[in-house]
Amino acid sequence: MNHRPTVVVFDVNETLSDMAPMAVLFAEVGAPEQLAMPWFAMPWFAMLLPDGFALTAAGTTERFSRLGRGALRLLLLKSATLNRDLDAAVEYIMGGFMSLPLHSDVPDGVRVLRRAGLWLATLTNGSTAVAEQLFATAGIREEFEALLSVEDVGVWKPARGAYEYAARVCGTDLDDMLLVAVHPWDIDGASRAGMCTAWVNRGGGPYPDYFTGLVLRFATLTELAAALSA
Repeated sequence: MNHRPTVVVFDVNETLSDMAPMAVLFAEVGAPEQLAMPWFAMPWFAMLLPDGFALTAAGTTERFSRLGRGALRLLLLKSATLNRDLDAAVEYIMGGFMSLPLHSDVPDGVRVLRRAGLWLATLTNGSTAVAEQLFATAGIREEFEALLSVEDVGVWKPARGAYEYAARVCGTDLDDMLLVAVHPWDIDGASRAGMCTAWVNRGGGPYPDYFTGLVLRFATLTELAAALSA
């Protein structure tokens, strides 16, 4: 990275939000044990993301919430162990998704970045309502200048148009923005669009060698914040 960007743009789902409690939600509706797993192995998340990508590639789009409900219905439909009606189970899990907590390193990391004079925003494939809820609960909503969603531009990340939309709204050039994400496919897409990138490697695994764009690598947001503020 040749210069320090002035705008930091965060992915939201799992980059900032802790999705581990999703396992509890699946278990509470009586879903099979294999569905109640962390996001990186969870069939639900693994189903809805490719569907969103495919629709963008086909020239159309759909809301994250609709894809999420559809994927849940397919997964839970054949479960004989549910302890409630299928629709009720779907809504219970989706409601819990809207109320996930932040990772413990996020509030302090965000505050350090803000004190360092950086302009903060989010860019999610989901709804901005999730970020609003997360930040309001944690008391850090005022640290963010903009909460953005691909729902307002009609293409999902990692399509270039999603990142270009963020640059337009933030009033800056793509190369003056840093995309922070836990997902390598998001890092790759942002890099190809011209953004600087920082991978938050929460899982501890290697960065896939078929993706490009890895510039900065950190285990937590506080480590990233310390590096950028210095």
